[in-house]
Amino acid sequence: MSDTLTDKFRIAPGVKVSLAKYDPADKSASAGAKDKNLLQLAALSNRLDQLQDVFYASGKHKLLVVLQGMDTSGKDGTIRHVFNSVDPLGVRVASFKAPTDEEKAHDFLWRIHRQVPADGEIVIFNRSHYEDVLITCVHQWIDAKECQRRYKHIIAFEKLLAQSGTIIRKFYLHISREEQKKRLDARLSDPDKQWKFRLADLDERKHWDAYAAAYEDALAATSTDDAPWYVVPADSKTNRNLFISQVLVKTLEDLRLRYPPSGENLQGVVVD
Repeated sequence: MSDTLTDKFRIAPGVKVSLAKYDPADKSASAGAKDKNLLQLAALSNRLDQLQDVFYASGKHKLLVVLQGMDTSGKDGTIRHVFNSVDPLGVRVASFKAPTDEEKAHDFLWRIHRQVPADGEIVIFNRSHYEDVLITCVHQWIDAKECQRRYKHIIAFEKLLAQSGTIIRKFYLHISREEQKKRLDARLSDPDKQWKFRLADLDERKHWDAYAAAYEDALAATSTDDAPWYVVPADSKTNRNLFISQVLVKTLEDLRLRYPPSGENLQGVVVD
């Protein structure tokens, strides 16, 4: 992926965001033919595995990948395909659902901070700390003043992580309302997928415009140099997977990491 294409979908700090300017059906990251796309994705996954191995061995950095998006936007599918070849020992997924009573008894970032990556680790947030602003704002459980206060807390939190050696990449999986309908219908009509279907998804779908507006506010308020947001066209699952793979590979390649030397004196050591 060229830097020009990456910059096109990266949200610059302090810029007002309009999701209408981003086509969810865009396939700029795609190689075109299906066979080529599959080969490219496999190559990127293998390259990500190589880079993750050095990343883990060096232990100098941490990588946090944040996935957000409307229901059915493909967070699970992204994890499955982008990290398909990566050693699971160096990657961890943290999913955030409705907070428990214990979590509600603390500040909204308490449960998040416990899941951030350690040295050499890649952690993927399947939903994240942004849920505690997006849902609460859309349903008016908190007012606009509290929303802005939470955004400031998030910026400070992510700055703390960045200054502690954490690289942060945040991806908003951008699908159209029509594409969401297709995916919900597919779940409803397939007995093997009905377990994924929740009637609550239909209630949330009624708030589509409110969620879109809330995401625009979140992206504009919290995309920083330390923790940038990318709007990922995600009507095409292939384009989504290729886009995110390319960004992550470039992120790790730019570190120019090398395997560390042994901490022991191995001169003359013989294995019998």
